[in-house]
Amino acid sequence: MIKSKSLAQLDRRIIRCTACPRLVKWREKIAREKTARFADENYWGKPLPGFGDPKARLLIVGLAPAAHGGNRTGRMFTGDRSGDWLFRALHKAGFANRPTSENREDGLKLIDCYITATLRCAPPANKPLPLEIENCRQHLRAEFALLKNVCAILALGRIGFDSALWLCRQFHLHNFERKPKFFHGAEYALSNDRLLLASFHPSQQNTFTGRLTETMFDAVFRRAKRFIGK
Repeated sequence: MIKSKSLAQLDRRIIRCTACPRLVKWREKIAREKTARFADENYWGKPLPGFGDPKARLLIVGLAPAAHGGNRTGRMFTGDRSGDWLFRALHKAGFANRPTSENREDGLKLIDCYITATLRCAPPANKPLPLEIENCRQHLRAEFALLKNVCAILALGRIGFDSALWLCRQFHLHNFERKPKFFHGAEYALSNDRLLLASFHPSQQNTFTGRLTETMFDAVFRRAKRFIGK
């Protein structure tokens, strides 16, 4: 079990992680071979720590960095289409100071919000193996232990939702008789006046097909905002 005295210390541990050989090989291959439109950029090519406001009341749990998004830029949801949707919604709801996230030096700041993910490395075909998810959850647990003010958890996608449920069990935040179902807009009351929310992931598969619309996505963030009294 990872224990860290600060988020900065934990971030350094995450960045050095080599627990999953398949993911290490893949992320480094992508960073080395790149893609044509980013051929001139230096890829991050390492695990990604979470980022945001250390005093955040809203915690967002996603899936994993994108191969040419976070794995390139070194910041969660930065430099890909999913991030375009996420930061636009965060800005509308007052959780970000700007609606776009392009690189680590673009001036973006999260307000009362912290973003993390189930996996810290980009998985091939966006499909992590069960053991890789298990390996990486130690980082999620360590982050949550340091984020003392979280009262709302927003899970993006089914894998993010399962990780959020696992996290809640680890900290004894619920005792559901049956496993809560994942669906867009789902809400589940947790102990200590906390709330678990769920949304479809803003992946291109969901947004291009209309399964997730901007109106649907914005509504989840408005609900989170109301709950924490922002």
